[in-house]
Amino acid sequence: MEDEKVWILQAQQGSDETFTYLVEAYQKPVYNLCYRMLGGSEAAEDAAQETFLRAYQNLARYDIRRSFGTWLLSIAAHYCIDRLRRKRLPTFSIHDDEGAPIEVPDVSAANPEKETMRGEQRERLQNLLQSLNETDRAAIILRYWHEYSEAEIAEALSLTVSAVKSRLHRARRRLGHLWQEESQQTPSVERIPYESPAF
Repeated sequence: MEDEKVWILQAQQGSDETFTYLVEAYQKPVYNLCYRMLGGSEAAEDAAQETFLRAYQNLARYDIRRSFGTWLLSIAAHYCIDRLRRKRLPTFSIHDDEGAPIEVPDVSAANPEKETMRGEQRERLQNLLQSLNETDRAAIILRYWHEYSEAEIAEALSLTVSAVKSRLHRARRRLGHLWQEESQQTPSVERIPYESPAF
């Protein structure tokens, strides 16, 4: 993106206005990565702000030949990994009403029940992500939410490509196993024919 390169060069020369354009362009992916890593909206907002502050402070060292998005998300991922390591969070997540995201079904959706189920599955997956170690979680998020290649993930997380492949494989297996295990523990509710779907 040509505009982005111009903004970066101008920001490197001290233009706060063009750095603001970069923040606006990347605030959603940075926040999403932080939310997936940390599991709460308040923590994600703090981490996103810290990411942009660190990017601003280190902008002079940014190499224009490198993808700005990869560089920025690598700052976010490393910050979240460090924060998680310092806190040593448990391997599961309990959301209280204050920190839990509220998902409102789309009223224009053809099937609100399916939308609700998708929302529950997203929340369930978010909880399962918390069971992964920090680096594996970052690799999974960069791969499946940000569609980074294995080489880009390796660059972002300072790993080799083979280490990324290994981490992705191990993390996918763990998530699949936990998903299946949890599904077996949660009994499915079957409706009696002609019973009202409200019950």
